[in-house]
Amino acid sequence: MIKKVILVLTLPIILASCKEKTEPLEMLITKDVSNNNAVNVSISKEVLFDKIYGSLVGSAIGDAMGLPTEMWSRYSRNVEYGYIDSLTKVLITPSPEGAWAFNLPAGSTSDDTRWKVLGVKYLTQFTETFYESNGPSPYLFAKFIVDAYKDEINNLKTTEGFDPKLFENNMQRMTFLQEWALVAKPFADMDLEKYTTALHRFYGGDIVCAGMLYSPLLGLPYPGNPEKAYRAGFRLGIFDQGYARDITALTAAMVGAAMDPDATQKSILDVFSNIDPHDYFGSRIFSRQAYYAYKDALYISYEAKKIESIDDIILELHLGKRDSLYAAQMQKAFQLLDEKQMHISPHSKEILLVTLTAMIFTDFNFQKCIEFCVNYGRDNDTHAAVAGAILGAYLGFKNLPEKISNKVVTVNKKNIGIDLLDLSTKLTDKIYNSISKSR
Repeated sequence: MIKKVILVLTLPIILASCKEKTEPLEMLITKDVSNNNAVNVSISKEVLFDKIYGSLVGSAIGDAMGLPTEMWSRYSRNVEYGYIDSLTKVLITPSPEGAWAFNLPAGSTSDDTRWKVLGVKYLTQFTETFYESNGPSPYLFAKFIVDAYKDEINNLKTTEGFDPKLFENNMQRMTFLQEWALVAKPFADMDLEKYTTALHRFYGGDIVCAGMLYSPLLGLPYPGNPEKAYRAGFRLGIFDQGYARDITALTAAMVGAAMDPDATQKSILDVFSNIDPHDYFGSRIFSRQAYYAYKDALYISYEAKKIESIDDIILELHLGKRDSLYAAQMQKAFQLLDEKQMHISPHSKEILLVTLTAMIFTDFNFQKCIEFCVNYGRDNDTHAAVAGAILGAYLGFKNLPEKISNKVVTVNKKNIGIDLLDLSTKLTDKIYNSISKSR
């Protein structure tokens, strides 16, 4: 067994010593590898940009709407905010994984968006590797994370002045990447023992939704090819344990499917049955946990929508002028989700279940889906950020709620220092140029 593990870790080194034959990019973006039938995927630069921008902004919207009440109970959220259907100020205590300052304006974001920014920087630097036969290198990715962490260390060391706020901010920036760098460094160094030790203590050693924070980006280079997106997500899921790595890869696959100009709700959800290159379905006894989450999402949505009257229902979810029957159905979905809660809210299976339930229950309606995620509670900004990334890629930026989209883009650029438009433009250029070279 040890020999097999060592072989897996050293094989990329052996392959790198030879000149790899790159599969034509035209095939990567036009081949349905789930059934080996060619599909007609021809994406213009305009459509590609709209989908990439939609995914980044959609994710940021979900992050921004959920951040003010992240990890709150529904009771606490209801008392202070009521039903959330718009952006609100961020008044929570700053933290490395959350907001980085007090009293931020509505539309501000957290680590869910910061990981998208870091991911775009990685993608634009190593775009070509996504179209190599083996896909992006996990070792290059690990080294990229380590280098980013070192930059933050140097930034902290060179901090000058007396104002503690500057030191606190730079400390948060460093701490934000600390856990990740401790895993990435031994992986980049190909030190198996230190890597496994670091991985099994990563954020307490649980099956957290690590890769889901950046894996939506990994589907963007593969319009209409969810299997290629899955393989990229799986290769770069070096912070995931167990079936969390499959979930990370499936998240990338959903975005890859959503990037197809001819994508449908069915084609996006079909990844759970059609894409399984590592045979998770064949796992003994427990089979594929991600597929069970998908089945649960279908069941919860079906059962919730069976409610046809609010008679004999104590309605605790108040949507203002909204349909009371819809509120009752959503409340039923929340109750059924409560029965499936994991022991920690950032658990990858719970994030997947809530995200899928929100998408299916709302029939892929962006506004309603984000509201569902945010008002359910738990790790609501991550639920909404993942759903927003998938639906943003599916619908495109032009079909996102205009008022909220513009607010999030403006606030992130002005107050957070994140220019979503510039990031999307640069990433589109890189991906489209790679596609053009193969034509």
